[in-house]
Amino acid sequence: MTRPDQLHQAETQEFDVCIIGGGATGAGCLLDAQSRGLKAILIEKHDFASETSSKSTKLIHGGVRYLEQAVKQADLNQYHMVKKALRERITLIRNAPHLAHPLPLLTPCMSWTDGIYYTAGMKMYDALSGEFSLGKSEWLNKEETLARNPALTRRIHSSVLYYDGQLNDARYNYSLVKTALRYGAVALNHTEAMRFEKDAAGQLAVLHVRDRLTGRLLRVRARRFVNATGPFSDRIRLMANPEIPRRMRVSKGVHIIVPAEVMPSDTAILVPKTDDGRVVFIIPYNGKLMIGTTETETELGDSEPVVESAEVDYLIGYVNRYFETPITREQVIAGFAGLRPLLQANPNAESKELVRDHEVEVDKTSGLISILGGKWTTYRLMAQDTIDTCCELLGVPVKPCITDTIRLVGAEGYAEDFWKVLVSKYGLDEAVARHLNRQYGTESVDIARLMHEQPEWKEALSPQSPHTKAEVVFVVREEMAQTLKDVLARRFGLELTDWETTYRITETVAGLMADELGWSEARRTEAVREYHAEIEWFKKSAEIV
Repeated sequence: MTRPDQLHQAETQEFDVCIIGGGATGAGCLLDAQSRGLKAILIEKHDFASETSSKSTKLIHGGVRYLEQAVKQADLNQYHMVKKALRERITLIRNAPHLAHPLPLLTPCMSWTDGIYYTAGMKMYDALSGEFSLGKSEWLNKEETLARNPALTRRIHSSVLYYDGQLNDARYNYSLVKTALRYGAVALNHTEAMRFEKDAAGQLAVLHVRDRLTGRLLRVRARRFVNATGPFSDRIRLMANPEIPRRMRVSKGVHIIVPAEVMPSDTAILVPKTDDGRVVFIIPYNGKLMIGTTETETELGDSEPVVESAEVDYLIGYVNRYFETPITREQVIAGFAGLRPLLQANPNAESKELVRDHEVEVDKTSGLISILGGKWTTYRLMAQDTIDTCCELLGVPVKPCITDTIRLVGAEGYAEDFWKVLVSKYGLDEAVARHLNRQYGTESVDIARLMHEQPEWKEALSPQSPHTKAEVVFVVREEMAQTLKDVLARRFGLELTDWETTYRITETVAGLMADELGWSEARRTEAVREYHAEIEWFKKSAEIV
């Protein structure tokens, strides 16, 4: 389904539900609604997963820190939130095993008492997981710890090994959208919600939308509107009803990337203590090492948040408390910053405490449904609660949610060794075949066919990257990638992990996109110039040479 087809459907059909926001929650709502028989459309201002949902720590987890707080504060709400998230891990992995998998993590202990404390906590984590466990935790002695992860300091006493999940967040997000499209949904990226039209009763009836690529204006008609814009939720809430109070606070989280050689292990590290009460993860990801995150309350702006020099120093400082060989600024090759939505309690409700989980809010004046708060691991439960509410307000029978059993595109027929099919049938190199299998699952066959049709598309974009020319063509033709950033930041994820390689391959990617999208030479040149300037700004802000 091409983007022009989606634009045509958006303008000519009437929908049961219009979802604003193309992150994990919005995409989850789209799939849930359409799979229950509702006619659904999704509108995204930038690109799918362009904001918070592609800037996560790439973990599917219950939240060790939340469990600790639940116990210390005797908070049953946080306890139940952790329990739900732990059980959702299995569902996320089962529904897209090419994009999500279990991940072993070590929590370093500097003393015997640390070992007792963290072992007790992780055993509780295990118990909450129940039959949905990804692996049982263990208390490892010093020798066992260093055998699992030799990068750790020799000053450690022991460690606790436990298991959570890891996912390719941006590709998982788009796979939700693509799966919903196969069910008959409509989805548009680079389309901005401008204003609502209301009916005689003051209820939302039409959303005026602008295609940011062409300037074209559309009227999207729907019976119900869902606000799933995460940190930007108040903007849509106030667009629908300027009289309601703001609900959202926003924090900025930063991750930095260093080469994988810094930590030669597939076992991640949870740094359990920071001076400001957070935890820091050191995680192998896509052939690199990811370190994060910070949390700083901030204000919404119109530009993309960036990694700043002081944040790089902060993260390096904590890593070096636990590494035998300190890392340096010179080893940082990329980074990314994202915004996290923090939900305040409804001022009109009895409780004034911060909401610990997510909330489905219905504005009775306008009829807008807002899904507020939450996190990646519980996106599916958030969507389920939201669409349950939509069904009730539409006056239709609430059909059961089936997204816990829907395999996403690329998952049907997938196996870890499916790459062998690409080697035997299409003659691909093993390294390329393995990469395609991890990124696209069984859809990798479509990319292999492109390589067969155009042998020059087999070429890697760079010796430092496994991505090929055929993938650029595929994501433009099949995944609505419209800009260089769509391809390199979201579909490939390369911008987030390797600034220098991203910069070097931009010209090649732009040439392929120009051929597919009919760009003029002037437009291609300007796209490259603007994207290069953006990467240079990232490096300058972080003071990375």
